Amino acid sequence: MTNHSTVRAATRGVLYVHSAPSALCPHVEWAVAGVLGVPVNLDWTPQPAQAGTYRAELSWTGAVGSAARVVSALRGWEHLRFEITEEPSSGAEGSRFSATPELGIFHAVTGVHGDILIPEDRLKAAVLKSALGEADVLDEIDRLLGKPWDDELETFRHAGDGAPVRWLHQVV
Repeated sequence: MTNHSTVRAATRGVLYVHSAPSALCPHVEWAVAGVLGVPVNLDWTPQPAQAGTYRAELSWTGAVGSAARVVSALRGWEHLRFEITEEPSSGAEGSRFSATPELGIFHAVTGVHGDILIPEDRLKAAVLKSALGEADVLDEIDRLLGKPWDDELETFRHAGDGAPVRWLHQVV
């Protein structure tokens, strides 16, 4: 008799918490631990770009789709800025999510080289909005590439250069 257990595809990624108030830090750890299924104790360091907030990084491995589940667990928390990436794996494209209190959540599909892949229908919609005079096509393409989120997070990214990174691996 053969035991056929379901094996979930594994991937890896990085969570960058760019700024979180101190009271929110343990809640971020609990939420991420709940998704990855392993204890999470991040090395929080002060975020120089915003007084009273902290930053942390976490490299992780887990099941495909873990990044989206982390975003769902963290969504809606005021004053939290973060990004999470998930590398492409066998049979699945990668993902990149960015979140800011002002802009909400940005999601993009990424290819094997880390490039953002924009679906054809979203490009057609951007061109149509431009043709109708509702938007500038270049602004729409910037939005599809996440530029407003990148612009807002850039200061927080550089303020964290040299911060420690912790690795976690989910049992798959």
